[in-house]
Amino acid sequence: MSIQSNLNTIKSSLPEHVTLVAVSKTKPVPDLMEAYNAGQRIFGENKIQEMVDKYEEMPKDIQWHMIGHVQSNKVKFMAPFVSLIHGVDSLKLLEQINKHALKNNRTIDCLLQIYIAEEESKFGLDEKELNELLSSPGFKEMKNIRILGLMGMATFTEDQNQIKKEFTLLKSIFDSIKELKAENCDLKTISMGMSGDYKLAIECGSTMVRIGSSIFGGR
Repeated sequence: MSIQSNLNTIKSSLPEHVTLVAVSKTKPVPDLMEAYNAGQRIFGENKIQEMVDKYEEMPKDIQWHMIGHVQSNKVKFMAPFVSLIHGVDSLKLLEQINKHALKNNRTIDCLLQIYIAEEESKFGLDEKELNELLSSPGFKEMKNIRILGLMGMATFTEDQNQIKKEFTLLKSIFDSIKELKAENCDLKTISMGMSGDYKLAIECGSTMVRIGSSIFGGR
């Protein structure tokens, strides 16, 4: 199957309110351009340098999403153009994003990453840390970031009940904060679900799915 037909098949299966992020990490520009020519405009990368290189080479109407773990010292490289940062997991990182957004005279949209998996390797805030971050005085002062919602990654397992439990947890945490009134929040996005579990994620309330191998093939 071609990238174009894979993309069309997935898009036709998504409800209208769900945004598709085509996870293009490690894939060459010609593959991304095939998806672009099929109408895809949102691409997800997990390494900042790779994303910068692709941004420079590709059309400028693409929205670039940073979906990997972000090191504070690399924020400056993507600050001029990144559209959404999915993996924000600390106040310190938010401060860096806010600082570099200000330098570039823009507001950068972010998702706060919540730790929902039963795996040590995943990053993210727990519910207590999330509430502490959102209620901290420093957070309210940040004028150059906008929190659009939450992101989470389920445990890598075949157990659908386990995955469903984790997705349901993320949705319930989102529901607990969605009425938060803050100038730098517009809470409407739940980014969860990847190639193997995106249909279940949508059933559990996802509004944004990150799909790579089902579009571009395995890595």
